[in-house]
Amino acid sequence: MTTIKIAGVPEHFNLPWHLSIENGDFEKENIDLQWTDVPEGTGKMCQMLRDGETDIAVILTEGIVKDIVAGNPSKIVQVYVESPLIWGIHVAANSNYKTVADLENTKVAISRLGSGSQLMAYVNADNQGWKTDNLQFEIVNTIDGAVEALTNGTADYFMWERFMTKPLVDKGIFRRVGDCPTPWPCFVIAIRDEVLEKDPKIISKILEIINQTTLEFKDIPSIDKILASNYNQKIDDIQEWLSLTQWSQKPLTEKVLNKIQNQLFQLKIIDKKGTFDAIVKAV
Repeated sequence: MTTIKIAGVPEHFNLPWHLSIENGDFEKENIDLQWTDVPEGTGKMCQMLRDGETDIAVILTEGIVKDIVAGNPSKIVQVYVESPLIWGIHVAANSNYKTVADLENTKVAISRLGSGSQLMAYVNADNQGWKTDNLQFEIVNTIDGAVEALTNGTADYFMWERFMTKPLVDKGIFRRVGDCPTPWPCFVIAIRDEVLEKDPKIISKILEIINQTTLEFKDIPSIDKILASNYNQKIDDIQEWLSLTQWSQKPLTEKVLNKIQNQLFQLKIIDKKGTFDAIVKAV
């Protein structure tokens, strides 16, 4: 039995992994796939890849591209979710801010430096025509930290996946003032170089299994009810999310990578661009 460590956010996108693990799909192939939930998100997972704490990360595309360019010894092996991530832009329910335009020159809560919540704050600022140099950040680690920061006023707004944050909106803790979809596929699968070199056949088998699961995922009977129950969501919200979400079984193309790097470079999130071969590896 080969042990492979994998990390991802505790969100509905990753239910296919949990179902495959519970069904024993990896075990049948002599693979002990050990999942770790990482509520802190992309910045934390980049660090885990660097430190060898995880072998695989199911991670936000822009975050891992940035970190590989900055020296993370990992590669993107395929796109996991093709559709954009819809980032909700949230303020405290009793905040005086009513629109996204009101948030210019205010402080944004982010999970950590290099996280998707920070990178998308730049994308949103650029979309709004704000000066990105003026962005101010408050590091809050997790969504619970964001609740605290927005409630006590140490930060003014917080960007996080819209559907996962919806229960906080429904409870009257947050108010959503807008959305900011990623201009690229939202999740990719990244693997440490060392693991790719050592166990290419095992990695290939893991991808084959998860791709079969994601292909059939929407056809699982009552999958909307399972998701709603597991992730504390309303069934209507889950049905909307399912209709918008498209899993992928394909590699990241050079064209899409160029688009991501060009935008990150333009926003000064990266100071150089990496080659396709330095960032992406076919398995």
